[in-house]
Amino acid sequence: MGNRRTVADPEASVDDFLSTVGEQRRTESRALIATMNEITGEPAVMWGSAIIGFGVDDSGESAWPLLAFSPRKTKISLYITSDAGSLTPQLDAIGKYTIGKGCIYLNKLADVDSAALSELIARVYADKTTD
Repeated sequence: MGNRRTVADPEASVDDFLSTVGEQRRTESRALIATMNEITGEPAVMWGSAIIGFGVDDSGESAWPLLAFSPRKTKISLYITSDAGSLTPQLDAIGKYTIGKGCIYLNKLADVDSAALSELIARVYADKTTD
């Protein structure tokens, strides 16, 4: 799930980063930030130069955000689980997606059901934070 050498940089500005991406990705990113902030209650924090994360899972070898995404040029990379294959029923409900190594790719938010995506993100977050 991402390069584990990527670390949180609370001093980096999410808004400054978003000013470097295209208008569509910026709009989509703001929507994802609002959703993930509402679900986690955590602020958006830059992880490395291009990942926006929420919360911290420091139970493994190194810390990594509980939920994260990156607005790439051609796709949005969602870093919400290391085992996306186990979420196939929930993923199928959101609409168009592909699974990459440690992430879920969305071409654009308009291709997915926003309520189903929010439910998926909330479920994954609850699974990660429930003892």
